[in-house]
Amino acid sequence: MEQERTERGLAPEDLGDVGGTERERTGRGRAPQDLGDVGRTERELREALEALAGGVRAAPDAYRTARGEWLRRERRRRLVLAVLIAVVFTLATLIGLWVLNQAPADPGVIFSGAGRTVASAGEGPG
Repeated sequence: MEQERTERGLAPEDLGDVGGTERERTGRGRAPQDLGDVGRTERELREALEALAGGVRAAPDAYRTARGEWLRRERRRRLVLAVLIAVVFTLATLIGLWVLNQAPADPGVIFSGAGRTVASAGEGPG
């Protein structure tokens, strides 16, 4: 004998005396008299889906075709990624060379004392 269960898997007597219908207690759900329809609905849905799935026939080379398409897409992704990496690397190199080329040709303030050596700087009145 199959015991009537609620949506949460509890028998009506497991709920205790909480009062009101399930809809009043939870704000959703079914009235208690509709609980018997759940099993029938699930069974009918299962039968319909099994009949639908039984009519589906895969092509003999479907796996090989799908795998070939997937491999082509994967190769294309890798090629695009490699080209993108090469373009970014080339642009970064060219921008770096351009920035270095924009530096002034004169030695600048930092190297103005190039004629003076470290040893001569150490000599002093002392």
